Amino acid sequence: MGISLDGLSSGLDTTTLIASLMQAEAQPQTLLKNQISNVNNEIAAYQALNAKISALADLAKSSAKPGALDLYKATTSSTTLTATTGAGATGGELQVVVSALATSQIGVSAAMATWPSPGTLTIVGHAGTAVEITPASDSLDDVVKAVNASAAGVTATKVAAGTDPVSGEKQYRIQFSSKTTGADSSFEVHTGAAVDVSAANNVLTASGAAVIKTAQDASITLWGGTSAEQVITSASNTFTDLLPGVNVTVTAVSTDPVTITVARDAAQVSTLTSSLVDSLKSVFSLISTNSTVSSSVGSDGQTAVKSGIFAGDSTVRDINQKILTAASMPINGHSPSEYGITVTRDGTLTFDKDKFTAALAADPATVNAVVTEIASRVAAAATNASDKYTGTLTGKITGDQSQARSLGDQVASWDIRLASRKAGLERTYSAMEVMLSNLKAQQASLTSQLSSLGSSTTGN
Repeated sequence: MGISLDGLSSGLDTTTLIASLMQAEAQPQTLLKNQISNVNNEIAAYQALNAKISALADLAKSSAKPGALDLYKATTSSTTLTATTGAGATGGELQVVVSALATSQIGVSAAMATWPSPGTLTIVGHAGTAVEITPASDSLDDVVKAVNASAAGVTATKVAAGTDPVSGEKQYRIQFSSKTTGADSSFEVHTGAAVDVSAANNVLTASGAAVIKTAQDASITLWGGTSAEQVITSASNTFTDLLPGVNVTVTAVSTDPVTITVARDAAQVSTLTSSLVDSLKSVFSLISTNSTVSSSVGSDGQTAVKSGIFAGDSTVRDINQKILTAASMPINGHSPSEYGITVTRDGTLTFDKDKFTAALAADPATVNAVVTEIASRVAAAATNASDKYTGTLTGKITGDQSQARSLGDQVASWDIRLASRKAGLERTYSAMEVMLSNLKAQQASLTSQLSSLGSSTTGN
């Protein structure tokens, strides 16, 4: 707690005086705080660079994986059929005729007001698996709720069906629908328990009931009209791996053959390579920006020089050189510039899309090998710099963080030292004020006594 001493006896502004003395005493701590600020700025800059290099390493690793550049796209001659490519796709062509689409089964019961006794119903699937369902009551709402909560793979919906002409009661039908498509999604609905299942209690074949849509597989025909004709079926409207790495989805039946063409996707390979070059450029740009040395003239006419955080940093300079070398070194005697990846005079990279695309069209295997090699080398260099355990940049960050903690401990120690010093100064000046006060009191007393003696002498 501070002590107010101003003007008690001396008339001095001791608060300001002590503050000035403490400012001088705190100079070493102020220097430490400035050091901490500088180190924290360095840490932030290194962490930003490390994040960019880590992202570059991840992109380069994925680009260097076997088959990463074996990219293909599929096109079709009709909008009723779409094809998508994935891993393992290769060039080729195939003609198909879509014979049928996959459908689910839909059936409706006869009109009724309540579910027939005994209340329990059984749904039998295509494979003969029977699921018994016991509703809470014979209410159609309870029947619908129980069916939808069961594991029968069927949904139920109550649909209004007018009134009974005799009783006048409102009637409804229950629509049953399989949750999936394909022939195996067919089902039967029976009243009663599983042991009582028979044609006689089949709800969907009873009088007034109907099967609205029959479950069926999708089917396509290959090489129709030849001795090699083949029909392929699918429970859904998607045929997986119809060609290696190619999935085909049909949306309508066709009478004419639909052609599926799978070709190398040069645009996607170019985009991937361009992304790799952009990531490299981003790293080089950040290093360059933070390595710039600039000068300015102040109001006093003096020239001030300001250096970027990375200026003169041998660790960052070495990382920059290793990554640039990895991206620009020749491959089997050929410079990457032959394929559109060029190092500029200022030490960064450019990507010539047209040149790359032309080279890819002329010799896709060689260009793929070149990009894979560059990606592999860049991944190694970037990982060496940014690995979270052994990266050189990671080590730099860790060292600076340790230094910042040590400086923080020294600042905290100075806080204690300065607080003690301030308390000592306050005690010293307080004692001085007390002493001056006592001296003033003695002076007043002596003055009074002397005055009394003078009066006495005059009287005598």
